[in-house]
Amino acid sequence: MNTASLKQEYKERIVPTLMKEFGYKSVMQVPVLEKIVINQGLGEAVADKKVIEIAINELTAITGQKAVPTLSKKDISNFKLRKKMPIGVRVTLRRERMYEFLERLIRVVLPRIRDFNGIQSKLDGRGNYTLGVTEQIIFPEINIDSISKLLGMNITFVTSAATDEEGFALLKEFGLPFKK
Repeated sequence: MNTASLKQEYKERIVPTLMKEFGYKSVMQVPVLEKIVINQGLGEAVADKKVIEIAINELTAITGQKAVPTLSKKDISNFKLRKKMPIGVRVTLRRERMYEFLERLIRVVLPRIRDFNGIQSKLDGRGNYTLGVTEQIIFPEINIDSISKLLGMNITFVTSAATDEEGFALLKEFGLPFKK
């Protein structure tokens, strides 16, 4: 599979389409996908340190880039939480890896979801979109037999769009299957 195909498609097809749709005067006004951030919150890591290592390995396998643990900012005694304890894992994808991941997500991963009929079309007000995935087994890189626990994740698409409408149009052009 050609990794630059989505990037090429963005330049050749998506930019002219969006310029026409929103009446941009310059190519530089067209919104661009800046990064994809994949985040897993792992509250149970407080009790079990192995959870973080497993999550890092899985997320690294899924994205092809080393995942980093996210640390707690303060002590919360009710949750047995100390400052700087690992409580999550995240990866930020940019450039080639970002397009590669987006392509795999659209063409392979989302169609594997049971009873799939599109993703919610609610953006955050600044043209960014977060997709919640309930289990990591929809990714082909994950070996189902080696899983001890189902872990969900948030996949955030950060765009340079000024409005939700522009961000939505950009992501729709990339091929994200939004609900009608």
